Amino acid sequence: MTYPISFRRKVLSVREKENLTIAQVAKRFCVGIASVTRWIKTPDPKTTRNKPATRIDRERLAQDVKNYPDAYQYERVQAYQAG
Repeated sequence: MTYPISFRRKVLSVREKENLTIAQVAKRFCVGIASVTRWIKTPDPKTTRNKPATRIDRERLAQDVKNYPDAYQYERVQAYQAG
């Protein structure tokens, strides 16, 4: 979940006005310390991904489900990675 920019700015503003540590402000607003640290560096949320979208061959998946109806998801992933 991405926190709204208004909330991020409020958290950073309170930190600056009250001279709180990152841990104190994180506890006060019930957010993670890593989140507050990241917001200090770049308060605006990311709008793009560095990872390309993954495409799945639907026919191959359908055949795999037909052949192995009781397989777990991790088993399907292993089968896809193998070949």
